[in-house]
Amino acid sequence: MRSREDHLLHTVASLADSLVADFHVVDLLQLLVEECTALFDASAAGILLQGSTGELEVIASTNERSEFIGLMQLQFGEGPCVEAVTSGEVVSVPDLSQVADRWPAFAAAARQSGFASLHAIPMRLRDATIGSLNLFRDRVGELNRPDAIAARALTDIATISILQQRLVEESSIAQAQLQRALDSRVIIEQAKGYLAQSRGLDMDAAFQRIRSHARSTQTRLTDVAAAIVAGDLTL
Repeated sequence: MRSREDHLLHTVASLADSLVADFHVVDLLQLLVEECTALFDASAAGILLQGSTGELEVIASTNERSEFIGLMQLQFGEGPCVEAVTSGEVVSVPDLSQVADRWPAFAAAARQSGFASLHAIPMRLRDATIGSLNLFRDRVGELNRPDAIAARALTDIATISILQQRLVEESSIAQAQLQRALDSRVIIEQAKGYLAQSRGLDMDAAFQRIRSHARSTQTRLTDVAAAIVAGDLTL
């Protein structure tokens, strides 16, 4: 049986692999919650993550109880996991029976779940907070300092991986948009050349004719140019 230190190092390595290899966000986060549950003697773990619209969603959980608590917090708009995201700070609740004044709706759901304590770690890099890792326990008490530090480190690795993936996707989208713009420009230049030659116009006049038709018909400039090149439109 491997030691706890070996287990932690193996988890770090597994998460770090996502920085250099293809991965799916859900797979990454499921790995994170499962390993954190085992490493930090938690009863369950779950992750809230901001979707493309900015709304929080339960994206990974180790069991139905932790998923239920996450969903209840989203429904009520309150709770330590939600607060960890909105504040960007760690929210530790050593005794969930003592939070009725702070989060009344959440407190009732927490009692039904059977969990006794909760440790919520924001998934944050600098000013960007994209979610929270939430560790649930069946007994009261704080998460000890070494475990809290280690859990934060694992969460940071996962956060960097997700933000890096988003940057790659945004870069890919930007590159695709640039390529479409370049392709469109080629079509427009071809249409200008065709009109200039067939109508005896200079290139500026040919472009003005294309643009005027696009405006008068409320048609995209590229679509007008493509129709001219294809022989489907005569100006």
